[in-house]
Amino acid sequence: MTNLKNDLILKALKGETVSRPPVWMMRQAGRYLPDYIKLREKYDFFTRVQTPELACEITLQPVDQVGVDAAILFSDILVIPQAMGLTVLLEEGKGPMLPDVIKTKADIDALNSTEVENSLSYVYKALGLIKSELNGRVPLIGFAGAPWTLLCYMVEGKGSKTFDKAKQFCFTEPELAHSLLQKITDITILYLKAQVAAGADLVQVFDSWSGMLSPADFKLFAEPYLIQISDAVCGDAPVILFPKGSWYALPDLSKSSAAGIGIDWSITPALARSMTNNSITLQGNFDPSKLLAPIPQIKKEVKEMIDAFGVNRYIANLGHGIMPNVPVDHARAFVDAVKEYQG
Repeated sequence: MTNLKNDLILKALKGETVSRPPVWMMRQAGRYLPDYIKLREKYDFFTRVQTPELACEITLQPVDQVGVDAAILFSDILVIPQAMGLTVLLEEGKGPMLPDVIKTKADIDALNSTEVENSLSYVYKALGLIKSELNGRVPLIGFAGAPWTLLCYMVEGKGSKTFDKAKQFCFTEPELAHSLLQKITDITILYLKAQVAAGADLVQVFDSWSGMLSPADFKLFAEPYLIQISDAVCGDAPVILFPKGSWYALPDLSKSSAAGIGIDWSITPALARSMTNNSITLQGNFDPSKLLAPIPQIKKEVKEMIDAFGVNRYIANLGHGIMPNVPVDHARAFVDAVKEYQG
């Protein structure tokens, strides 16, 4: 284990006292950075993901250029459905397409469930390269998609504003839904453990579409699987759960084995603190669209955000991924504002 020169994020997740919150941005390695765009023009998406040297280069760009306190592996949540045997197509600017959707028990039975984490060896190679290139400068975050969110794509076949087909599948075929969710969960646990073994210092589970669920349905189709993953992985590395839009789950998740919970901008810091009894580290909740505001306004709002959360048990981040049209100096202003913070 390399000694970390900057371990702010790990301290924040342990609840230790820090002089300022750590800062990183979801999707920080990617589409808003000119150097990333150059690579995108040369190589298609899955070539970038599956070539360890490219994934390493892309992961390091925001550390070098924007000054974040953590690197996050450049990859995609859909590598799991891909490794389970589904075709995943990704056209630039169009979002993912999965032509062979899951409809029946036979479809679920046909999914690869053994050796899946081994077929993702390119991810572990990338993590090893990144770890050695970082040389302890900042911690390295690994990640996976949450079972509910992966089910959404595997059943719907593409992104959606409502995921009606995915929800219909869960409500009309609950047994099938749970068997698919469990299959994804088992693989995700092995995958995240392998990421930690390969060099990830902490991991985040992205439940990007959990906010589509009512509180009762979240408890059925999302929460049990998030908690299973956290329980299984938390002994290896700290786990951050990010159920986007599911602010109602904060009381339950704050009692789980997770070290942190990511929140979007649909909840105030004060309410998030009171719903979690100030017992867990919170991450977020800056609206990424606000990075298009003038720099002085970004800096002012970042300071207000940290004032509201408090310095400890807090990781400054966006409430979702950075957008492609954000100027790099605005992303840097967000990071600088956190680094310059004085309460």
